[in-house]
Amino acid sequence: MSNLGKVAIVGVAQTKYEENKIDQTIMEMVFEVVKKLHDSLGITNDDVGSVITSSNDFNDGRTIANMAIQDAVGSVKKSESRVSGDGAFAYVYGAMRILSGEYDTVMVVSHSKCSEGDQYLINNSIFDPYYQRHLGLDQISAAGLMANMYMHKYRTITEEQAAKVVVKNRKNALNNPFAHLQQEITVDDVLNSPMMAYPLKKLEFPPFSDGAVAILLANEKVAKQFTDNPVWLKGYANCTDAYYLGHRTMTDLIGLELAAKEAYKMAGINDPVKEIDVAEIYDAFSVHELMSYEALGFCGKGEGGKFMDAGETEMNGNIPVNPSGGVLSSNPAMTNGLIRVAEIALQLMGKAGKRQIPDAKIGLANGMNGICSQGNCVLIFGGEY
Repeated sequence: MSNLGKVAIVGVAQTKYEENKIDQTIMEMVFEVVKKLHDSLGITNDDVGSVITSSNDFNDGRTIANMAIQDAVGSVKKSESRVSGDGAFAYVYGAMRILSGEYDTVMVVSHSKCSEGDQYLINNSIFDPYYQRHLGLDQISAAGLMANMYMHKYRTITEEQAAKVVVKNRKNALNNPFAHLQQEITVDDVLNSPMMAYPLKKLEFPPFSDGAVAILLANEKVAKQFTDNPVWLKGYANCTDAYYLGHRTMTDLIGLELAAKEAYKMAGINDPVKEIDVAEIYDAFSVHELMSYEALGFCGKGEGGKFMDAGETEMNGNIPVNPSGGVLSSNPAMTNGLIRVAEIALQLMGKAGKRQIPDAKIGLANGMNGICSQGNCVLIFGGEY
């Protein structure tokens, strides 16, 4: 492998994730995070070779929405492309530009102001306009359908175990200064919150958040010019399941499972629980995290609840999951995957503050597109190459 065949994360910046950033336009919010990244690394726009952005036209309220932020990301007279989807996929696009050998550095930026507008109506537009959209399906009803089918199939998952996921992630968020929801809750709080789509209650869903994240990628040739502890991409894979909910298995996250197997193979991971020190996964709703444990090979099928009960994914467990608080604590749509990548980079750099996992060397990040885990990507990072 040539020197250009390695991709490192050398810098990370995030805004505070919160509701109703009405004092900032999208451009101003993006400019804030890009300037923060530049200042933290002591660089200027001249040090950035190419820019990849990630957002969604529906959330931004306009078509070709990246055109509104080109000044803010500094892409004037630069190569700039946009991923209309989750930020983890944007990271991959940026990494490919490094691997192509055309660029020494690439900045990846993802943003969302999804606390504005009717998100349930926006999510309804994801569904097929002829057969499914008019049923009123959205992320709430679809998640309830998936959780119900999964819990019915395995009969081993309880509502209390699902509630523990929310309690864990909200507790972790207390140590994350960027997290939106920073209030500790109990299992009873979750179970007694209003029913949204059986068996899921209100607190088992994430908030709608505004915010942005930016990271700088570099090849091996220049990475050490920006940081003494770059974070290297070790393995990656993605898998997209069938579009129609009725055409795919709703009781298991098959796409995530296949992506994980390929990513582990590329990274040389044989036993993820023993070899991965920390994971940031896309917890779209409480039960989704339990299903993800199984798909990622942390435990057997139908054992996600038992794995949760054993404390394996707590901060002091064998494989801490979502030390940042996860999507259940901060949910700027389409930005979530890049936040997962950024949080793993901070962990492996030893810069995660109060949410730091001691001696973290290998980390996993997971991004998702679509409703009910339609498109998945799994990324494995290491602090050493």
